[in-house]
Amino acid sequence: MAKKVAEQLVEMLVEAGVKRIYAVTGDSLNEVNDAVRRNGELQWVHVRHEEVGAFAAGAEAQLNGLACCAGSSGPGHVHLINGLYDAHRSGAPVIAIASTEASFEFGTEHFQETNTIKLFDDCSCYNQVASTPQQFARMFQAGIQHAISRKGVAVVGLPGDVAAAEAEESMTASQVYRTNPITRPSDEELQALANLLNEYDKVTLYCGLGAAEAHDELIKLAGLLQSPIGYTFRGKLEIQYANPYEVGMTGLLGMPSGYHSMHESELLVLLGTDFPYTAFMPVKPKIVQIDIRPERLGRRAKLDQGLCGAIKPTLQALIPLIRQKTDDSFLKEQLDLYKQVQENMRAYVEDTGKHDAIHPEYVSVVIDKLAADDAIFTVDTGMSCVWGARYISATGKRVMMGSWNHGSMANAMPQAIGAALARPGQQVVAMCGDGGLTMLLGDLSTIVQYELPIKIIVFNNRALGMVKLEMEVAGLPDWQTDMPNTDFAAIGQAMGIHSVTVHEPGQVQQALEQAFAHPGPVLVNVLTDPNALAMPPKVEFDQVKGFALSMSKLILGGRMDEVLDTIKTNYKHMREVL
Repeated sequence: MAKKVAEQLVEMLVEAGVKRIYAVTGDSLNEVNDAVRRNGELQWVHVRHEEVGAFAAGAEAQLNGLACCAGSSGPGHVHLINGLYDAHRSGAPVIAIASTEASFEFGTEHFQETNTIKLFDDCSCYNQVASTPQQFARMFQAGIQHAISRKGVAVVGLPGDVAAAEAEESMTASQVYRTNPITRPSDEELQALANLLNEYDKVTLYCGLGAAEAHDELIKLAGLLQSPIGYTFRGKLEIQYANPYEVGMTGLLGMPSGYHSMHESELLVLLGTDFPYTAFMPVKPKIVQIDIRPERLGRRAKLDQGLCGAIKPTLQALIPLIRQKTDDSFLKEQLDLYKQVQENMRAYVEDTGKHDAIHPEYVSVVIDKLAADDAIFTVDTGMSCVWGARYISATGKRVMMGSWNHGSMANAMPQAIGAALARPGQQVVAMCGDGGLTMLLGDLSTIVQYELPIKIIVFNNRALGMVKLEMEVAGLPDWQTDMPNTDFAAIGQAMGIHSVTVHEPGQVQQALEQAFAHPGPVLVNVLTDPNALAMPPKVEFDQVKGFALSMSKLILGGRMDEVLDTIKTNYKHMREVL
């Protein structure tokens, strides 16, 4: 029998190194499903929701270099969108198959018809529809090449009739090319940068994930400059370990030491970061930015110098031009502040909380202590990000994944699925919020079906915690942020996951020890303190103002019961801030 286009697709994925397709089969996707079955070299991962498949593929792509997901006509396409947005904004090389109604039905408002070009345009670096078998192989190769080379999502629309048609060999390349060019600034640009670095005594290096492969060079440069090193959340686990110069993060999840180091420096060097929060960027020091994508230069801060280059080869060429500095007073000042910040953070760990109000900081520290040195952590957007950012420590082998740029809820559990399949030998810990987990709860069944030994830790604060804080800071009543207490352990048990609920601080250690020792998936539902507060250094004063404003509104409205409740909830934290 002649080879079908669907079979050609599967063979090209196998040749490109793809191991699995995350999808919900049906209708126009059935030919691809059958081709996977008959080929035997690809795994079909039957997720319960296409969004989960896209999140999982994004996680696998970040770990292994390329991954694939698929959605069938209409609703399947729309369900992919959120996960693909996240993958694209995270720089994850994902190939997405959007199977469609038959090509001869295009433009007739046929059942489940969507315009895939319009639909996926904003979350892809390549987006085409193969209307004929002659087009398909060239388009699919181009899509995979785009995903790998431009580190983003490539979408190929595939009508059901084309998938079933006889394949035609491409007259162009069908294999994938993985290139690794050396990119750095010119010698003249590097000398100008070296002159700046040699001139100023108070220099801070602020690093993102783009600097992850330059860990040793960063340490050497910081030693020459006597400079502190701050980092983004996404770059934390790659930059923090074995780093005597680290002063933590700034930004919404950061801490005063990172913020202070950047603002008190004379020269700030941004290395491999597109840190989005301009409100946290200083305006006093001179600023230099180095990024592999020059279109990003200067869009977050006013620069004195902007350079294009990968961080590792750039620093390798720069370091010989740097003079050793002996004045370490600025560095010591920042390290002393960081030490004090770390000591203050221990307060919520030593005070473990109470019944059904366990301090999430304490839970995070226990997770950090018990998890493997090479564990992969996934964190839900919101409060789980805060606890992961502040209390999960780097080892040089650990990985942390989140919805870093897209900021979606419900990412942690789906990303854990992709991580567990991509790295079956590594421990995977999903730090989930109760709001996030509820959104895509059905795919707990996927974890059970594929026997993935994911450890799901639910920080169950019975609220949309970060939103609640945002409203309080703005002086708004935190209306419609509370959530009824869901028994996630009962749900987990019903789905076939070993599950337990933790009500007391004294139960946390044992519950987590047993979870990590269990060979299969485990869900630990921890009833955490709904009033746990976490605000970044720059916002803390605004938080006090917001608190005062909300109190004034309550008093003027004669709502004294609410005044007393608010004081009771916020007194301790406001006292610390003041």
